[in-house]
Amino acid sequence: MSRSPRPILHTLARVLGAVSLFAAVTAATLVVGSTAAQAAAPTGRYVALGDSYTSAPLVPVQVDLNCVRSNRNYPSLVAASIRSAAFVDVSCGGATTADILGPGTGQLGQPVPAQINAVTAATALVSIGIGGNDIGFSGIISNCVEDSFDNPFGSPCKDRYTAGGTDQLRARITATAPKVAAVLQRVRAAAPTARVIVVGYPAILPDTGFGCWPVVPIAFGDVPYLRGVEKAANQMLANAAAANGAGYVDVYTPSIGHDACKGASTRWVEGLVPAASAAPFHPNAAGEQGMATAVVARLNA
Repeated sequence: MSRSPRPILHTLARVLGAVSLFAAVTAATLVVGSTAAQAAAPTGRYVALGDSYTSAPLVPVQVDLNCVRSNRNYPSLVAASIRSAAFVDVSCGGATTADILGPGTGQLGQPVPAQINAVTAATALVSIGIGGNDIGFSGIISNCVEDSFDNPFGSPCKDRYTAGGTDQLRARITATAPKVAAVLQRVRAAAPTARVIVVGYPAILPDTGFGCWPVVPIAFGDVPYLRGVEKAANQMLANAAAANGAGYVDVYTPSIGHDACKGASTRWVEGLVPAASAAPFHPNAAGEQGMATAVVARLNA
């Protein structure tokens, strides 16, 4: 097997680490449900916290390059749909739970204040999309992509992360749970009367089968393994939300059939070489809209 893809892989891995069409869709087209149903969603001050799956790197229009944040990410669409009286989006590409609770550095090397600073006692709604970077999303993707070229029909990535009899990725998920809980507790302390929701992650790989190597270069045997890891991460987020008085938004289920292996007009998540304006292995504009629809539906439930 040729090794020529490696320079491209290294470049794209750096893009993944850095970032850590539906542009003309109006707010009116994003309204979910009837006007009466929307009364169930908080319409006061809305604060969005999160990582790159929330900020939507490269999705037009980017309004904060240091945090690779789009004004068409799912929080922006939610705010328009529920007619929030005020909206503050401090999501930032590359963010971990530590960046929610303390200051960090953005993608351009500029300082980023702690996201929790945006949450005040006057806040009515807080959405949180976090945890993937604590688990090591970018490194996992780059390792699994590169490993696939050595053994596309095997499970080299699974072998890497389960060597010695311990599943390192499941251990990282377990270790991230108390960090997510700490974020939720700080949010609740800052905004005691706010409605708080945790937003999960959409399907990156197909929900069944063995993927579509080399279009999405994840080895056949690694696709079921990584699918299980993502589901475990989402379950951890759901459990943390339930244990800390927050709601959970399942965006994985509605994204089934819209994974990175699907065609350009169907997928919500781009692959290694995006065909739409999005970061590799991140939601495109359709994905952000799909996530927004799921969030609004949960708010109105």
